[in-house]
Amino acid sequence: MQIAAISDIHSNVYALEAVLEDIHKRKLDVIVNLGDILYGPIAPKATYELLREHSIVTLRGNQDRQIYEASSQEIASNPTMQFIVEDLGNAPLQWMKALPFSYQLTKDVFLCHGSPRDDLVYLLENVVSGRASVRTDAEILQLLDGQSSEVVICGHTHTPRTVFTSTGQLIVNPGSVSLPAYTDEDPVIHSMETYSPHANYAIVERTNGAWSVQHVKVPYAYQKAAAAAQQRKRPDWFHFLTTGRGL
Repeated sequence: MQIAAISDIHSNVYALEAVLEDIHKRKLDVIVNLGDILYGPIAPKATYELLREHSIVTLRGNQDRQIYEASSQEIASNPTMQFIVEDLGNAPLQWMKALPFSYQLTKDVFLCHGSPRDDLVYLLENVVSGRASVRTDAEILQLLDGQSSEVVICGHTHTPRTVFTSTGQLIVNPGSVSLPAYTDEDPVIHSMETYSPHANYAIVERTNGAWSVQHVKVPYAYQKAAAAAQQRKRPDWFHFLTTGRGL
């Protein structure tokens, strides 16, 4: 089985187009999408429409919830959210609401956005220093909370990473299709960075009883995505998209 794992598209239809084209050229068996799909100042509706043209196993992420759970006051105070809600209309909101929190793809492969129990938790990274470092084996196993699948594929941190645990499990984060860096204030001020504007995804494959992982960096017209972010008055996103570095 060849799994193409994508995550954290964040409304970047330009990156998504390039990644899907690369996946289909390789004729991979299944595409899984780990959430955080439409939140972003680029092209939410176009991203939704492109995804619906393809057969993809899709989860919801924390920022998908943020869109459909937003109150009128939260929307009014957030220009980016105003744009997203106005651009999407009702059908994409209902689609996101119906998406699962996690998914057991096969008996050996489990999918989640953050951790198996919490879509806001970084499964593999500790950011207390302001920069991402890999958690200890014991911390990762605690956050897995009994999830024993051979392969766990997660997203949320936008950081391509593969970790092998003492229990013999392979934890894979494909990184972000669309946003190669960001700076956030929760739980502390920290930056996640990939240091290039490439779109990211991962190929997880089982051959002769063993799992392999290939992290793929796809070039795309990131200038178009950055221009859309700039038009929406998001200079932070312009910086993230063009440099792959945090603020």
